Amino acid sequence: MPGIDECLLDVMRLPGARGAAVVDWTSGLALGTIGDSPNGDHEATAAETAEVARMAAEQPAFAAGLPEASSDVDGTGAAGTPPPVEDVIVTTRAGYHILRFVETDFDSSVFLHLWLDRAEGNLALARIRLGEMAERLVLA
Repeated sequence: MPGIDECLLDVMRLPGARGAAVVDWTSGLALGTIGDSPNGDHEATAAETAEVARMAAEQPAFAAGLPEASSDVDGTGAAGTPPPVEDVIVTTRAGYHILRFVETDFDSSVFLHLWLDRAEGNLALARIRLGEMAERLVLA
């Protein structure tokens, strides 16, 4: 089972990968980064993407119909309770930003952020692989 560094190296092997990070969406801190950052600053990018992740994960509309979310509508997650959202995809003219939430044994407040080049990347493949990596990621 890979740790953060190994996971990020795997993510960068995806076609079109420009940069990646593992981010805590409650604090906005990058737990690990690799490659380029869209604005040149990995910490600022982590804080900005954490805002998007938090907005998606805390919205009751996305938790509707989910039995495990009924007692945890704010998305903050009791220990081991995943947020109601699996991933968020933001499309720009030049690329894609995929935020894939990682289920953890503690509070599930971590996500993988992949910045993918639009011309060279494969969004469907990247989404599938990020899901696989998120399941294998070990956070200590």
